[in-house]
Amino acid sequence: MQAVIALITDFGTKDGFVGAMKGVMLSINPQLQIVDITHHVEPFNVFEGALLLKAHYKYFPKGTIFVCVVDPGVGSSRKPLAVRCGSYTFVGPHNGIFDLALREMGGDVLAYQIENYTLKRVNETFHGRDIFAPVAAHLSLGLPIEEVGKRITYTFLLQWEEPVVCGNQVRGKIVYFDRFGNCITNVPCGAYTEAEFRGKKVRIVSHFLEQKENEPAFLCGSFGLMELFLPMDSAKDRLKIRLGEEVVLLTKS
Repeated sequence: MQAVIALITDFGTKDGFVGAMKGVMLSINPQLQIVDITHHVEPFNVFEGALLLKAHYKYFPKGTIFVCVVDPGVGSSRKPLAVRCGSYTFVGPHNGIFDLALREMGGDVLAYQIENYTLKRVNETFHGRDIFAPVAAHLSLGLPIEEVGKRITYTFLLQWEEPVVCGNQVRGKIVYFDRFGNCITNVPCGAYTEAEFRGKKVRIVSHFLEQKENEPAFLCGSFGLMELFLPMDSAKDRLKIRLGEEVVLLTKS
């Protein structure tokens, strides 16, 4: 089966950084299939990159290699890693970007500090091109992961704040805004009967057009989390919503 490498970065597409990474990988394995998950993570926002990886990794075929580079500490003492958990491999900086996906997957986490199969470097500002891309490409050709460097203990650095359950109330918060201005919470999808936001009751619906215009509502979103939205509008902008605002979902008593 053709090897798949999936990319998450905060590089954008203006400066050619993503293209350079792909060029390195294809030079090593011309048969690669490369998938862009996103290159528009908010710059330096490791949590956002981790959330997007958690939301989407499970929809890729077994054996996919995820190269995730949101790396404000590039060139510093943070370790470059290749990690295997279950049927997936993750390559990138040890700064927490894999944490949410790995916690969800469970199971053994095998982590290796990258020391081999990198490009010769003239600076330490582009590890995506010089370290992570070549290592991922070699792994896609069947290189045993233990050959990239020494085995280390994986340390979880990000904390996913679980919603607070009290009786039939689930209290969570808004953790991410998508490009439509929908407000994704940390509350898992579930059988909720009512919702509250800013002290007001908010309807729960099953799809975006089920709600009247200009009235916010909650639904189970594509991240597997409850989200607050305005039909055909940006809830974030129209309602001036901020990250961290509290939401309340109620289950049957």
